[in-house]
Amino acid sequence: MNIETVTGVLALVALVFSVAMFGSRWAQMQRLPFAKDRSVPKDSASHGILYAFTLGMAPWAKESTRRHMIAYLRGIAFHVGIFAGLGVLLASPFFGSIPTIVLTLFAVVTGFGALMGVAGGLMRIAEHNLKAISTPDDHAAVWLVSLFLAAMTLALLSPAFLPAMYVVAAAMLVYAPLGKIKHCIYFYFGRLFYGLHIGRRGIVRGLEASHGR
Repeated sequence: MNIETVTGVLALVALVFSVAMFGSRWAQMQRLPFAKDRSVPKDSASHGILYAFTLGMAPWAKESTRRHMIAYLRGIAFHVGIFAGLGVLLASPFFGSIPTIVLTLFAVVTGFGALMGVAGGLMRIAEHNLKAISTPDDHAAVWLVSLFLAAMTLALLSPAFLPAMYVVAAAMLVYAPLGKIKHCIYFYFGRLFYGLHIGRRGIVRGLEASHGR
């Protein structure tokens, strides 16, 4: 086997490990007892959940994002790059049959995502408020994911970088369910509980009105 095959298998094993660990954490969360809200419902919980996963995530829905729009857009670009990077990681064995223009377009997305990740990492070092609350796990997560996006960008532009990309991807996939990156699961449950709460309490319409709806 050549180095590309060996590193590709390594990345595949890491992917299986990551999916299994995330699946286990998801199952653990599902088994936790659900605290019953004993208040009298004033509106539909489903209305709150819909809001929490749609307009409730808009930049104007939170004061912090309204006041720091550039940071919000940087985060969006970073996460778009992450999703694109994970998608093309699954397609990487077939790069040879994908049109060059498509690979180049994805390289632009992942490359820009990598730059936004680096910007976020530097902000955690330079900005005093972020620096004060950042843990080693925070720094490791943003730099590792940024390195993955950079490696993916190079691999999309030249197959010579595929082995290096697979090694970085394997490291990220192993780290993901163990470090901060696992917040992707808790994000879902956090938005769900938030939506249930504001839906039952009947305050969604007030929130929508305050956002100009």
